[in-house]
Amino acid sequence: MTSDLLQRGKHIKLAVFDVDGVLTDGRLYFLEDGSEFKTFNILDGQGIKMLMAAGVQTAIISGRKTPVVERRAQNLGIPHLYQGREDKLVVLDELLGQLNLSYEQVAYLGDDLPDLPVIRRVGLGMAVANAATFVREHAHGITTARGGEGAAREFCELILRAQGSLEAAHAAYL
Repeated sequence: MTSDLLQRGKHIKLAVFDVDGVLTDGRLYFLEDGSEFKTFNILDGQGIKMLMAAGVQTAIISGRKTPVVERRAQNLGIPHLYQGREDKLVVLDELLGQLNLSYEQVAYLGDDLPDLPVIRRVGLGMAVANAATFVREHAHGITTARGGEGAAREFCELILRAQGSLEAAHAAYL
């Protein structure tokens, strides 16, 4: 973890996550009846909960729309959920207006081209380890974990570490 990433993480007030390929492994499972399911990593969920407990707001912006993601956001208590929105920068602009935040106060974790405009604009724009090469090349940092395999937890802990709250987050469980 570089000092640049820690410096960028100090002022984060909002952490935003893509879903497919970030909170999941990127695979889509379709059942014969047309429904779909996704798998989420419990470590990622705990990281998001620790981040929120430390006072960082959270949001999901996804180009796809599925009830499974709505259920996951509710389970985690993520208050800002935007699905079926391809232009993620437009969505972020709307959210920043509502929350009265600046781009510099936002961290974003993505994996593919629709995430790139946001990754390049925010204060801390990161890509998961298995993100598209072009996206990794333009991110401020890259997680060591793959999407759906702890990348979001790593991202959350980086922000907590940068803000000096990781030890307290861990201590709550001792």
